[in-house]
Amino acid sequence: MIKTVIIEDEKPAARKLERMLSLFPDLEVVANLDSVEAAVQWFAENEHPQLIFSDIVLGDGLSFDIFDKISTKAFIIYTTAFDQYTLKAFKLNSIDYLLKPIMEEDLAGAVEKFKSFIPSDQAVNSQDIKQLIKKEKTILSRILVKIGYNLKIVQTHEVSCFFSENKIVYLQTQERTYPSDFTLDELEDVLDEKKFFRVNRQFIINSDYIKNIHTSPNYKVELEFQPQEEITVSRDRVKDFKDWLVS
Repeated sequence: MIKTVIIEDEKPAARKLERMLSLFPDLEVVANLDSVEAAVQWFAENEHPQLIFSDIVLGDGLSFDIFDKISTKAFIIYTTAFDQYTLKAFKLNSIDYLLKPIMEEDLAGAVEKFKSFIPSDQAVNSQDIKQLIKKEKTILSRILVKIGYNLKIVQTHEVSCFFSENKIVYLQTQERTYPSDFTLDELEDVLDEKKFFRVNRQFIINSDYIKNIHTSPNYKVELEFQPQEEITVSRDRVKDFKDWLVS
């Protein structure tokens, strides 16, 4: 049996997930934990499971705080309502990231992915986990931004570009500009590379919002961009940019 732990502070959500996991006869839920404190204590006193399903935002902190305090070789499948924690999740032992409400087919896919990582009767250490996870590509589909005391979900396909200014990375939509918690380097790793391209040190652009492309004899490439007026492709990126346009 595959020993499994659920970390979820909302009791109805925890019960629902446990019912869904009961459909997998080789999974055994050995603990249902509802806080950072409870989880740290349980992991300190019990044999660690092979698989963890964990919400991210708990009543007394983020579940990342658990794994800052204890070391585990378990695979982690995160469950949450928002995408903004994707990057940090995949720096840990995360193999998947399920957005709530969790669909049965998504859960089944995550469980199958977990099983594909571990050959029968063969142990996998934490370094092996990290190498396996590196092969997985996660794509950011939506971003949570803060507007005063309010939160707003922005779909990445609505973003015309990301740009850095005064050490803050902003995302630009047709309506307005929003600050984000990402760096451009982090975004490069999780944006859809078919749509987004880093044209210079300051900008990542979405191909859907390019109006015109201007070239000159000195190999300079400039983009008429909506809603930005003009963006220049750095010379060392021109060839890659042209290849990306036709890929």
